[in-house]
Amino acid sequence: MMGQESAQSPPGPERLADVFSVRDIDLTEGGIRYYGDPVTDAAQVIRQVGPTFRQHGYRVRLQSESGGHVLVATERSLGVDGVPWRNVALAAATLLSTLYAGTRWYGLSVVEEPAVLWRAWPFAAAVMGILAVHEFGHYALSRYHEVQASLPYFIPLPFNVIGTLGAVIRMQDNIPDRRALFDIGVAGPLAGLVATVAVTAVGVTLDPIYVAGGLISRIELGYPPLIQGIAALLGESLSYSDPNLLPNPVVIGGWVGAFVTFLNLIPVGQLDGAHISRSLVGERMDAVQLVVPLGLFGLAGYLVAFEGGRGAPLWGFWGVIALVFSRAGTATPLVETPLGPRRRALGVLTLVLGALCFVPVPIVVAV
Repeated sequence: MMGQESAQSPPGPERLADVFSVRDIDLTEGGIRYYGDPVTDAAQVIRQVGPTFRQHGYRVRLQSESGGHVLVATERSLGVDGVPWRNVALAAATLLSTLYAGTRWYGLSVVEEPAVLWRAWPFAAAVMGILAVHEFGHYALSRYHEVQASLPYFIPLPFNVIGTLGAVIRMQDNIPDRRALFDIGVAGPLAGLVATVAVTAVGVTLDPIYVAGGLISRIELGYPPLIQGIAALLGESLSYSDPNLLPNPVVIGGWVGAFVTFLNLIPVGQLDGAHISRSLVGERMDAVQLVVPLGLFGLAGYLVAFEGGRGAPLWGFWGVIALVFSRAGTATPLVETPLGPRRRALGVLTLVLGALCFVPVPIVVAV
């Protein structure tokens, strides 16, 4: 367990004079506030002063208060102080919600026999394992590049068929350059894909589950090329002549991993795909974010026109989400040094692998 790194004395006003005219300074616990006005374009202030503050052990942001501007510098902390109880509580809640979701995939009733909750542990382990590997991929590269980030926050979703909305980490720091932004962004999907392949390979070799009646028997999953390819390579099936036979719930965990990977690679806002794409195309990212919602709405329209609307609500919803996320902006590195050819190739490969996780109609509940 590591604590906060020791910060140096914060930069004096004279170090900021070229971009920010300081009128007053207020020392706070763990930081400092500079009141004044930008000398240059406000959007460029952080890029200009950010590297200086990082050298002194601070992260910085520019905000407006009472008609004026304030540079808020906060000491950076790269470690974990004490027990992260919020993370632990959310992980425990998500474990319970995924266990409950798993009982439905196994055809078990918690109402009739509460102890059967623990028999769904393979499903819960598959889903939470993939999510954890994904998020700790981000966390590890954040630490490597000395970018302050939180431990993963799991998001429970009781009574949902997968039991969770996924997991996130919070980057609470200025990103030093495009290489760091790329490495942090790409690490999660690649790590998650490795876990997804492993989980799916195990799952397709396990016995299918007999589930008669109930919601689960009416759910139709669309398996993306990645999942289908793994099953084909191992000579296993994903469908059965008996409609009451379903793939082992561990396979469903792999499906969750592929679905989450694709959604995370949509290039808008603060999603992984946006970090990767922003690193690859630089400030042209604004044009990319204009196209993405149109593509998602177009996909929803296609499904309405040619597939009876199956899957259309999902992509229509994500079209709205993409619009909202794009308005929130993407992570902006302090230095715009272009990526080298190896990172560019890896970025393209990651996006291609993400495409293998896509299926137009991922899930449908049959009436």
